[in-house]
Amino acid sequence: MNRVGEKVKPVKSSARAKASGRTDIERFVEDPKRTKLVAEVRKKIDALGIDYLYLQFVSVTGRIMGKGIPADHWESVAQKGFQLVYGATMNLFLNRRGDYLGYGPEAAELIGIPEPETFMQLPWDKRVARLWCTLFRNREEREEPGAFLTADARGNLRRIHDEFKKEHGLELRHGTEPEMMWLKKGTDGQPDGGYSNPYCYHIDQFESLRPVYLRVIDYCRQMGLDMIQGDHEDSPGQLELNFTYDDALRTADRLATYRQICAQVAREFGIIACFMCKPFMGVSANGCHHNISLWRGGTDETKTLGNDERKLPGMVQNYLYRKGGENTFMPDTDDIQLPGKIGLKAIGGIVKHLGALTAIGCSTVNSYRRLWDTGFWAPVFSDWGFQNRTTGLRVSAPGRFEYRAVDAMVNPHLMAAALIKAMDDGLKNNLDPGKPEERNIYQAMEAGKQVKKLPMTLGDALAALEKDAVIRSAMPGEMYRLYDEYKRDEWERFLHTVTEWDTKTYLDCLP
Repeated sequence: MNRVGEKVKPVKSSARAKASGRTDIERFVEDPKRTKLVAEVRKKIDALGIDYLYLQFVSVTGRIMGKGIPADHWESVAQKGFQLVYGATMNLFLNRRGDYLGYGPEAAELIGIPEPETFMQLPWDKRVARLWCTLFRNREEREEPGAFLTADARGNLRRIHDEFKKEHGLELRHGTEPEMMWLKKGTDGQPDGGYSNPYCYHIDQFESLRPVYLRVIDYCRQMGLDMIQGDHEDSPGQLELNFTYDDALRTADRLATYRQICAQVAREFGIIACFMCKPFMGVSANGCHHNISLWRGGTDETKTLGNDERKLPGMVQNYLYRKGGENTFMPDTDDIQLPGKIGLKAIGGIVKHLGALTAIGCSTVNSYRRLWDTGFWAPVFSDWGFQNRTTGLRVSAPGRFEYRAVDAMVNPHLMAAALIKAMDDGLKNNLDPGKPEERNIYQAMEAGKQVKKLPMTLGDALAALEKDAVIRSAMPGEMYRLYDEYKRDEWERFLHTVTEWDTKTYLDCLP
């Protein structure tokens, strides 16, 4: 049952599965290529001395969920998978009325099937390895047994991207700029300010966090993240460490892995890894700009990243990066500041759907503190330009488009799927983004330019998402219902909470 008592609608199996007479889960498990990979994982387990396996997936909010099993049972779980309540996709949380979000206790259990190609030893405990999983409906359900579970954010992204590739002959490659803050931990275990001073690009502040970021980078490289640059940003303890852009699913997986690595490093140093968007007012927030481009062709190349190729701590697929091909966002006129025709249409789709996209990129109540704290280059306006940070979107370099209305709390798999759907609309309908804005957007507005604002609260963003069928299609089947239910409950919790601001403002205002 959902939050208004409506029965959950069954999802439909893929057409190919029906045509073959097999369910989605049967086709997935029985793939001959996968059978070979399962055997290769056993060799890795034995060679690396792995005792335990984390089988993980991404919840609706981007939290890493799953189960652990002894490595002795690898072959069995690779074939049968593991079962977990459907509500795990909603973090198994209660709404403010005390009911389980998304699924009640009477719901069936999902099936998680590990993807052997994602096997990776954890560098901080070499007895343990992790694998990403694809989720399915239970084999014994009365309707659509064994179908792909549409509450699976990772699985949805893979299928949506595959459809986009088939229709347009294009693939999304993107990179992210994950800002986050390293905070001191007080005697009560709570945050006690930033680990460094808020001096942007200051090498001495960067140096103060050297032991932390070097360990992050070391773990990242062992787990297949090609780290390329880093700096100290302009908030207390704020760092940005970047890794190479790649295929959409691999980039989303790597961002999720990066967060897990930061959490582990924080435990090792007794500090806090904070991905909250706006823990401090008056300084910049934790953004997570997405730099995107659409490509034709290309091949996968292996980057061992300093690891011994003969003894990689994970399957080789973790070290693949998409290279070559044609970047269709590159200029195709004499104006090197303008993307090509495909890029302009893609931007047109994103500009059209910015309101609904904001509900995914700025996914928490706290996200909107970033938009309200003016003067820190927050992407407030629905406009675009070339290297213009006062607009919500910008061409950050020839062939690359920076989507700015996204912060560090984003579910990267949902975000990538939503951007694909927005660009799909732009390509199909030849959407024109309008002329790029070269002026400071605030000065342009003073001169009379009419500019549409993004939604400025989570509630307004959810309302925009509800009206936008294109972006909702990035959350197929049950996913939109689940996301909307989770986030509306979050918004309602905030609205019915008395805050410190309330008491400071109203406690003694009368008589």
